[in-house]
Amino acid sequence: MLLRKVSQSSALRGTILRIPPVLSGSQRQAVVSVQNSRLYASQAAQAVLEKPAAVGADTASAAAAVEKKTVAAESKSFAVNIFKGQIATPQVFPYPSVLNDEQEQFLRELVGPVHKFFEEVNDPAKNDALEKVEDHTMEGLKEMGAFGLQVPADLGGLGLTNTQYARLVEIVGSHDLGVGITLGAHQSIGFKGILLFGNPAQKEKYLPKLASGEHIAAFCLTEPASGSDAASIKTTAVESPCGQYFTLSGSKIWISNGGLAEIFTVFAKTPMKDPKTGEMKDKITAFVVERSFGGVTHGPPEKKMGIKASNTAEVYFDNVRVPADCVLGEVGGGFKVAMNILNNGRFGMAAALSGTMKGVISKAVDHAANRTQFGSKIHNYGAIQEKVARMVMLQYVSESMAYMISGNMDSGATEFQIEAAISKIFASEAAWTVTDECIQVMGGMGFMKDSGVERVMRDLRIFRIFEGTNDILRLFVALNGFQNAGNQLKTLQKALKNPLGNAGLLAGEISKRAKRRVGLGASLTLQGTVHPELAQSGELAVKAIEEFGDIIEKLLIKHGKKIIDEQFVLKRVADCAIDLYAMIVVLSRASRSLSQGHPSAQHEKMLCETWCMEAHDRVMLDVKALHSGKSRQLFKNLRAISTAVVENGGVVSPHPLGF
Repeated sequence: MLLRKVSQSSALRGTILRIPPVLSGSQRQAVVSVQNSRLYASQAAQAVLEKPAAVGADTASAAAAVEKKTVAAESKSFAVNIFKGQIATPQVFPYPSVLNDEQEQFLRELVGPVHKFFEEVNDPAKNDALEKVEDHTMEGLKEMGAFGLQVPADLGGLGLTNTQYARLVEIVGSHDLGVGITLGAHQSIGFKGILLFGNPAQKEKYLPKLASGEHIAAFCLTEPASGSDAASIKTTAVESPCGQYFTLSGSKIWISNGGLAEIFTVFAKTPMKDPKTGEMKDKITAFVVERSFGGVTHGPPEKKMGIKASNTAEVYFDNVRVPADCVLGEVGGGFKVAMNILNNGRFGMAAALSGTMKGVISKAVDHAANRTQFGSKIHNYGAIQEKVARMVMLQYVSESMAYMISGNMDSGATEFQIEAAISKIFASEAAWTVTDECIQVMGGMGFMKDSGVERVMRDLRIFRIFEGTNDILRLFVALNGFQNAGNQLKTLQKALKNPLGNAGLLAGEISKRAKRRVGLGASLTLQGTVHPELAQSGELAVKAIEEFGDIIEKLLIKHGKKIIDEQFVLKRVADCAIDLYAMIVVLSRASRSLSQGHPSAQHEKMLCETWCMEAHDRVMLDVKALHSGKSRQLFKNLRAISTAVVENGGVVSPHPLGF
């Protein structure tokens, strides 16, 4: 049947008729693949992405913070595989349930007291007004063990899993993001490097006092001349002739906990000899630096738009003598340390912000349920209903992403970098939208300081900027995806050199392309994976993934390595990937609820169906635009408009009144 349909394509029919009849079935398919793919193969060979040059640290360097590592075709990462037009379900179905009975019981025992603490002890408005976390709140957090949530119990911490950590961070995020940043800067990034890369001696020396809160930690990467471009840092660490210490000099800006910290994770350039050329080159190295080493000072607290309760300051290192045993990881391996710390902590931001969204949704709903206008409660009006529904969908997706990723991490997954970046992008933008709509639902009441929502709005603005700006992370998502897709094309190109020896691989590839030419799907399916009641939504996801994989391949062939310069394209590709991952996490979560008969299952089904309908349409529109020649002119216009405005130093058009 398939062969009959394929033969209807004249291009393929001519090729099929030329196959010698003496070949076996698999050999015949292999020859088909060769004859149809010669031009394709030569283009594919050029399309494989090499490690990009300079597009900013988190951009290209992180885009290959695949760190020279080629992700194999059998990658279990859902996000990696969609760039190849494939669906990998191991990390997304079923929705993870990773807590054992003991872990769940322990978490239940923690949730109540943490909720109560933030309801009765912490005062977010006062923290915001004082521009610091009140002393009694800090002491209470230390007594609860909040400064060492993931530090192993034998080193003085609570030893929480990523999923347990996410649940508590969510509570903090629902009450006070300023406190959340103080805690997050300390453990999510501040001493995370010691947890991930520290040797036993470093862990035993530093973690107990960090877990108790006796010592506060800070993460020092950003400098005046290097924000997203981490590779351009100027801080130096020069090894002594005896090899016993490094002399650290430089400064870091906008450091959360910078004025409070005793322990700093600092990134600096260290001169190293290139083993191949013998030349000296600067490589980034990570260090654990103690304030007590001497030469470490900080500036006054920064005056900020939001998260005012958190301490942010410039930190100076003046010829600080850092013992060689304070190197984290390897000398010259600091970039890897930094990227792993950031990748490892991003899911926590999605968890915290899903809590923030829950909090503001409650305020909006309370107002809508009690506010009467034109003789009816305003929640009865369609305009308000649409706002509330969309707010809840955004929260549901963010929360689903957070616990999907934490579950993957707790299950031992190592490929979650793209998914973690997606969760940070999505949750930070969703939280902003939800909070903005909360203010709109509340009207003038929401604009007033006493409502508490304006503080949340101010606090939220930074989340699209720090730990990788969303603009840079979109490039990170797209370039990582393209690199993995490029590696697959490279494998195919090599296989074409020995078609008979790679008959199975090539048969699969030609079958996929043949089906695509005659309008058939590429045999992808979620049937039997998603709950039967969500079959239609699953089909929408499958169709969108097929179209996405197709456009990725075409873009690679069209642009090759120069794809790194096509940021207009990369943004739209990343937006598609974000929507696709969002679709799959809600399909997975809603499927679990339906299968287990949760009381909220039908509600979650509606959330999932609605999200998938709209996300599918967005992906299809983006893919259509990327196929269209009109987008080229659009991008050209956008570039020209921006260039003109920059050259003019502002708006180019004269005032309509002429003066």
